[in-house]
Amino acid sequence: MAGLQSRLALALEAGDVALPDAGRIAVFGPRADHDLSALPGERCHILTGFRPDHDHFAAQGYRCAVTPEGRYGAAVVFVPRAKALARALVAQAVAVTDGVVIVDGAKTDGVESILKECRKRMEVSAPLSKAHGKLFWFEAGPGLEDWADTGPQTIEGGYVTAPGVFSADGIDPASRFLADHLPAKLGKSIADLGGGWGYLSARLLERADIRVLHLVEADHAALDCARRNIADARAVLHWEDATRWRPETALDAVVTNPPFHAGRAADPDLGRAFIAAAAAMLKPGGQLWLVANRHLPYETAMARHFARVEEIAGDARFKILHGKGPKGPSRKGA
Repeated sequence: MAGLQSRLALALEAGDVALPDAGRIAVFGPRADHDLSALPGERCHILTGFRPDHDHFAAQGYRCAVTPEGRYGAAVVFVPRAKALARALVAQAVAVTDGVVIVDGAKTDGVESILKECRKRMEVSAPLSKAHGKLFWFEAGPGLEDWADTGPQTIEGGYVTAPGVFSADGIDPASRFLADHLPAKLGKSIADLGGGWGYLSARLLERADIRVLHLVEADHAALDCARRNIADARAVLHWEDATRWRPETALDAVVTNPPFHAGRAADPDLGRAFIAAAAAMLKPGGQLWLVANRHLPYETAMARHFARVEEIAGDARFKILHGKGPKGPSRKGA
């Protein structure tokens, strides 16, 4: 976001915060719409487990990884929405950095809370406020050890999740609703798009007739949890953007509980992109089963990409849409 970059650029250009003349700079959690041009690109190491962001920065020539590698001379942390994950990223930055740690984020993502807590533990700069967010910095040192990632947690049903992943504290009710209303037979080759930590895929694999199930998930941490939650040789896990991934051979069915938020803002285009992608990966007679919040306007997109569309179950909160027969144009252009 331009607001985040402008805070960073303003602080660096004004000389309020100085980067070391040498050494790598760890950049934790930047999003694809963040402009990092204020930083020396050849020294930046982008650290993100979200595949679309990883691919975006890699395409720009940045070195990218999921986790830190060695020591860094400075670090920049873009605060995510989940507070536990935000704390863990700041603590991780401190643990691998020998110099300044810059923390930047939107007020709606909780940066003020992180700033307040940091002030209690160390000497922190005066914050730079701009564009509904704040940026502050401090020298790496002790004091945040208890913020470190404590690893996976176990929730109902014995499933393993991690801080910051979707539905980390319990089974998502929409995914449960979809799993409870799917037909007994779906086909032999299935994909679970945006499969998260694996609940829906685990339920699908209760069916003996499925030969292969592709779980496609963009969040590396969620996919790590899915590996622990699904002990079935038929499952193939992919760290990929579900809107871009394609199977080697066309599938019988796709099931999905697509994301519908970009940050805190609702964005139905994400779900529409999942629908188009599903149509492109199905056999001519293939089927899509999608669960969504009742208010989301997915019916038009379903009708655009499938010959037959119906709502097969629903209540006041959720609806399950069934599409059959992907249309030719969508398969070519999705």
